Amino acid sequence: MDVIQFTEYCRSKAGVTEGFPFDETTLVFKVGGKMFALCGLDGNPLFVNLKCDPEKSITLREEYDGIIFPGYHMNKKHWNSVYLEADLEMKLYCQLIDESYNLIRNSLPKKVQEELDGLDKNG
Repeated sequence: MDVIQFTEYCRSKAGVTEGFPFDETTLVFKVGGKMFALCGLDGNPLFVNLKCDPEKSITLREEYDGIIFPGYHMNKKHWNSVYLEADLEMKLYCQLIDESYNLIRNSLPKKVQEELDGLDKNG
């Protein structure tokens, strides 16, 4: 997955906003005002930070050693960093983004979740 595919996939999610709240090179995607994905656009190679279930994080880091690692500048228990354009299947990148998005979405108040459900059906 390249950075264009990453940004397009994140933008395709219901209720997503994006911006540069930290600096001019760190692109942040949010749902309900909470971050679910970050990408530093000035790195080489590029990587993204995605929220992940803590137990699954450990498994992913072991299975994809050197590609998936503890979240850079993030809570290492709940966030992973994943190199873009690595030797991973597109399906896995999408699953990791989906999981991050859903972890945040499911933590939002029920009213906000219901509004997002409406966007899913209409969007």
